[in-house]
Amino acid sequence: MLAELNRKRISALKNPPLRSYAEQYLRISEQFSEAVRQTGIAFDPVDTRAEAAARREALRARGAVVRNNDHSVYVNRVSPACLACRKGIGSLTFYISLECHRKCFYCFNPNQEGFGEGARRDVAAELVQMAAAGQSLSQVALTGGEPLLHPAEAVAFFRTARERFPSAYTRLYTSGDHVNRELLSQLKEAGLDEIRFSVRAHDGEAGRRHTYERIALAREYIPFVMVETPVLPGTLDAMKEMLRELERLQIFGVNLLEFCYPLTNAEAYRERGYQVKNPPYQTLYDYWYAGGLPVAGSELDCLELLSFMMDEGMSIGGHYCSLENKHTGQIFQQQWGQDLPMTACASERDFFYKTAKVFGDDMSRVRRALERAGHTQYVVNRDYRYIEFHPSLIAVLSKLDLDVAISTLVVEHRQEGAVLRELKLELTTPQTFDPNTDL
Repeated sequence: MLAELNRKRISALKNPPLRSYAEQYLRISEQFSEAVRQTGIAFDPVDTRAEAAARREALRARGAVVRNNDHSVYVNRVSPACLACRKGIGSLTFYISLECHRKCFYCFNPNQEGFGEGARRDVAAELVQMAAAGQSLSQVALTGGEPLLHPAEAVAFFRTARERFPSAYTRLYTSGDHVNRELLSQLKEAGLDEIRFSVRAHDGEAGRRHTYERIALAREYIPFVMVETPVLPGTLDAMKEMLRELERLQIFGVNLLEFCYPLTNAEAYRERGYQVKNPPYQTLYDYWYAGGLPVAGSELDCLELLSFMMDEGMSIGGHYCSLENKHTGQIFQQQWGQDLPMTACASERDFFYKTAKVFGDDMSRVRRALERAGHTQYVVNRDYRYIEFHPSLIAVLSKLDLDVAISTLVVEHRQEGAVLRELKLELTTPQTFDPNTDL
């Protein structure tokens, strides 16, 4: 069992070097939270993780698939692109431009490099260059902005993808506003496998009907037709109506995304009563995904909608994609192919590296116990007064009464080379630590 750091737990620690070291991470977390509040939004005072876990377990008991360290849940079926997303190797998403006509209040494109510059990328040429360099791609996607503002370039992209990476699974993200028979025919000829439409619950019946008509049209041309939509708290009735309509249309499936706050446009979020989920991340880090922070209530609503689909006996696929689910591919790729330090193990749950640390006056006792058991692969840090060792060796310490810190690390690729960065500290004891669930 691992215990999170908080003020009460740290103040109770009797080991001064451990207490001082742990306080660094608590300060980092508090500074991050304050920086988020300064953007103009509050944190939900309620921690809903236990309730979400109970809902996931209830879905699992009914036959839903709960995967990727509980970050992804689906019923009936799921896109192969979503399965590949867990590790992200061989999967790339491109955009021609970030231009879009919809202006969604929750859009995170303003966070992305080049937003507002109006520049276009020659994504077909990028595919040609990658193929010439011998790169292997198994998943190829085109997003935006709205990619179908540039229909000729979009078609050329998928035609090039089919020519240069013939076995790759291809998908397109679109609002659907620019979809028509001629364009769908061209995309079919270019070899497009999957099209994902954005349906917005807050558009109202007329706006959604507009998109449903284009979804029905797309089913005549594209093998896999999907809807991908963020679940805004407070829109359950509209979302249930949407699911019933998508079942009637017999699309392949729907991705229910955890709704996020992109750290911009705080006023629009405050007006709607939204707050940030607390805590927002399992591990605080600079993630590539620009979506921002999860909004409180969205996860619970997503899980309720999956339960609703099962209650209704729907046959289309339903997939809850959490914000954490989008992060795992990044971590896997950063760690992939790196030399594992002798004191670390690679977690199969979240792909971070994990090490064990014992501090201060407990160091000598741990060192003697390790050496008596024949283990000499440990590192002593005299600056912070800790001994670091492989987590599997915690079992050797079962007779010792002490606190053990479990460190979470990631490899960062910097100018000077690969650097191991510590991100988080959690607490355990030799008697309560379980490698099967804690790593």
